[in-house]
Amino acid sequence: MAVDFELIFGLHSIAAALMNPRRTHTRLVATDEGLIELQRKHQINPKKLNVKIEILSSHAVQEEAKQLCFYMDVEFFRVPGQIFLETSLLETYELQDFLKAPAMKLLALDQITDVHNGAAILRTACFYGVNGVLIPSAKSFGLTPSFYRIASGATEYVNLIRVNSLSRAVGQLNDAGFLTVGLSEHSSENLSQDDLRSQKKICLLLGAEETGLSNAVARLVQKNLSLPSQGEIKSLNVASAAAISMEKVFGQ
Repeated sequence: MAVDFELIFGLHSIAAALMNPRRTHTRLVATDEGLIELQRKHQINPKKLNVKIEILSSHAVQEEAKQLCFYMDVEFFRVPGQIFLETSLLETYELQDFLKAPAMKLLALDQITDVHNGAAILRTACFYGVNGVLIPSAKSFGLTPSFYRIASGATEYVNLIRVNSLSRAVGQLNDAGFLTVGLSEHSSENLSQDDLRSQKKICLLLGAEETGLSNAVARLVQKNLSLPSQGEIKSLNVASAAAISMEKVFGQ
């Protein structure tokens, strides 16, 4: 059965979603304390927003969330802050909507399936003002309640771009004048500041932690970026590598 709503956990994520005009909210479920905490930390009065508020006991909030997660077929984790939001599905975009822009910062995620890594990367992308994140339809993390909690509201500010084939998307980006940069631990050549200086349209591509970019994608990128180790540990968690890569590519 197709699910036509999403659950959002985490105060930061709930506050950002409540203020997103692209969302249509079904209900905000909370204890009295959870609602007060939302108001205190984010200066949001939900009673002035177009959302139904249901006040339940602490136990009832957890049980309601558990039943909804079961219905959605996603893993249930205890609701932090005794509050959650039931809202409409997040709007996603087509790559064509971004190709003709005169300046654009994009990020593409290749075979990144871990929810924690995906959410952390999206939060960092929001920090660096990335305009959109390309996410393949297959072999990618899902937008679960836990994902929203870890992303800390980033999904409400960074456009998500769904693509069926990331390799085909890279080809389109190249044709549209983007500089496509792939993070690679094994590259002997490295991206230079001269490569970035005149570029206003850039897409940084990150691959899975164990395998990196898939061959179909790696052979199409125009430049490679490597992060050489200066210590005994030779590799990084993909979310950490993503943060360093975004500083090098988008932080200048």
